[in-house]
Amino acid sequence: MIESLLVANRGEIARRIIRTAKRLGIRAIAVHSEADADLPFVAEADEAVCVGPANPAQSYRNVEAILAAAKSTGAQAIHPGYGFLSENADFARTVEASGLIWVGPGADAITAMGDKINARNLMAAAGVPVAPGTTDPAADLDAAVAAAAEIGYPVMVKAAAGGGGMGMGVAADEAALRTEYDKVRSFAERMFGDGSVLIERYFPRVRHVEVQILGLADGRVVALGERECSVQRRNQKLVEESPSPAVSPELRERLLAAAVRAGEAVNYRNAGTVECLLDPATQEFFFLEMNTRLQVEHPVTEYVYGVDLVEEQLRVAAGLAPAFDPDALAPRGHAIELRINAEDPKRFLPGPGAIKTWVEPTGEGVRVDSGYVAGNTVTPFYDSLLAKLIVSGKDRTEAVERARAAVAQFEIAGPKNNVPFFAELLENEEFLSGDYDTGIVSRMR
Repeated sequence: MIESLLVANRGEIARRIIRTAKRLGIRAIAVHSEADADLPFVAEADEAVCVGPANPAQSYRNVEAILAAAKSTGAQAIHPGYGFLSENADFARTVEASGLIWVGPGADAITAMGDKINARNLMAAAGVPVAPGTTDPAADLDAAVAAAAEIGYPVMVKAAAGGGGMGMGVAADEAALRTEYDKVRSFAERMFGDGSVLIERYFPRVRHVEVQILGLADGRVVALGERECSVQRRNQKLVEESPSPAVSPELRERLLAAAVRAGEAVNYRNAGTVECLLDPATQEFFFLEMNTRLQVEHPVTEYVYGVDLVEEQLRVAAGLAPAFDPDALAPRGHAIELRINAEDPKRFLPGPGAIKTWVEPTGEGVRVDSGYVAGNTVTPFYDSLLAKLIVSGKDRTEAVERARAAVAQFEIAGPKNNVPFFAELLENEEFLSGDYDTGIVSRMR
């Protein structure tokens, strides 16, 4: 097993990776910005190195500073968490060229799946269902208009290099397409340095379902069930649950088999997620994208399948067999994750500030992966995620009941937060029925 691990991330995910590393007897090394010096993950690491000021480009995305920290501390491996450099193929190559172990998929797989157009073409060739759309970037507005006419409105206008719900727009007709095309292209050039635009069919009522895959050290790819991710605001997830209440045993079999084919098509190793759109009316699903990293919502899979996905990532990176039996994977019970963010619970606008009170819920089937404690300050420099509240039960009904109780116990004073939104959601009839889609939050507002 790896002996020393540098965690190239911050907040709750750094803390969560450090927890597993220390359980396995691995020396855990944190890197942090000047703004994060007082956060729990820094104190809980065996060693910590400041890699720059608050600006992520000068700290958490500063490749030279992170590699220098790895060298000075004698780190053997680097885990990138999610976000920041986690899906940067050049960083993965640089880590390995420096003689370090990269805890993630190979750089070639990251590159192959990082471009949405290339990814959808690869998936189509592998027999994975893809939504009707362009197989090459729409070179200009006229090409986009022609493609949309062939696909049929409404269409989704997407940045080919985007991710995380960013760089997307919906056009119901040609006039809207002309506006959205320029908007998405400009955003993509500014944010990703690549203005390539993809046009796809847009489904007005759709569910967002994803499959956790793991490429093992022996070359096999296995699927650890699906997660429902349809509770979203601005195309970004707020709630995830596993199993999905929309997925029948027959659909699950097809969905997981397609995800395994997706991983095999790019010789995938380590943890990854195959995201799909599910049409609830027809039970058809379509490949959306592959996230070549650990997902924020991985804990619900851990509960339902009884695995520690961070440990499995480390085992794959070290060339070891999994700690579970790949031929005996079976879901048990139900799990739900609520993303506790520092944001207005009505408009979901960021609300940083000093944390005066922080009381986490406890109880059977309750887990909190948090990045903060009372006395910390939530700064405006990073993602608004404060913590993840994960609950589990023998079935969905029990998991929802435990979620209600846990939300009622969670006390945060200081920064704005969305805990009140979750109290509302957990009483919402549409959510409780399990028959909801990606429009549920907009209907609540």
